[in-house]
Amino acid sequence: MNLSLLYRGPLSSCNYDCPYCPFAKRRDSPEQLRADREALDRFVAWCVANPDGHRLSVLFTPWGEGLTRLWYRTAVATLARLEHVDRVAIQTNLAARLDWLGRLGEVERRRVALWATYHPGQVTQERFLARCSTLDALGVRYSVGVVGLPEHLAQARSLRAALRPDVYLWVNAADGHTYDATAEATWTAIDPHFGYSVRPHASAGYECRAGETALSVLGDGTVRRCHFVPTPLGNLYDGSYLAALRPRPCENGFCDCHIGYVHLKRLPLYDIFAGGVLERIPATWGLPASEAVRSRARGGTPLR
Repeated sequence: MNLSLLYRGPLSSCNYDCPYCPFAKRRDSPEQLRADREALDRFVAWCVANPDGHRLSVLFTPWGEGLTRLWYRTAVATLARLEHVDRVAIQTNLAARLDWLGRLGEVERRRVALWATYHPGQVTQERFLARCSTLDALGVRYSVGVVGLPEHLAQARSLRAALRPDVYLWVNAADGHTYDATAEATWTAIDPHFGYSVRPHASAGYECRAGETALSVLGDGTVRRCHFVPTPLGNLYDGSYLAALRPRPCENGFCDCHIGYVHLKRLPLYDIFAGGVLERIPATWGLPASEAVRSRARGGTPLR
């Protein structure tokens, strides 16, 4: 079975102070950091052993910033070296050092992907773009995103102009913010898929890959369908989750987060992001028009 695991351990500290984030400048105690490291090490050991014989893809979705911690960099590098791991990705603000990626082999770097978010006011655009250039030189896949607040618009436009054309710049609709038709069109000019983020998706009664081929894993090994459905399916480490893997309708009324609704079967996002679901990279992004048409004709299979 091909299984996507979205792992979230206890870590909730971040080096940034974004006003729209509840984890801004939060500090974990030494005990909390030790618990997070032990939980992550256990998860990575399970992936290495692969007792259930899956092909794995892993997305780390920490509440805080993971790559500033050595154990997350080590985890990504370790998983990238495993032949039964197709992709290992992590959400990050790119503040951490990137030289460790250069110590991976070329094949291993192709398994790594970064879901990077640019936060105006926390880092200069020049510094952020320099990190992107490092990733370009290393051949590491990445997407870049911003939160769609009015005060971020000018920065988002200049970022789009400065990034390589084949780097996808996504825009997340800001929590609690409404977008009229003009505002939605303005942000869609930057991210053509912004429409999926701007309004919640009805999910109750609709089948979702979450709980079938995509799972949320907590630090203690508790397996859930996704981060937004709290009902446990079992535990990763005793194998009790296996009996619960099956298609089933969503029990929530709406889904408004990309890492959730991307798995809804009624939406075409697995075709749009084929080959890049975890790292949020569209299959045909950056391809010449003729190649993009051929890719769509082949079911969204990425050609790069």
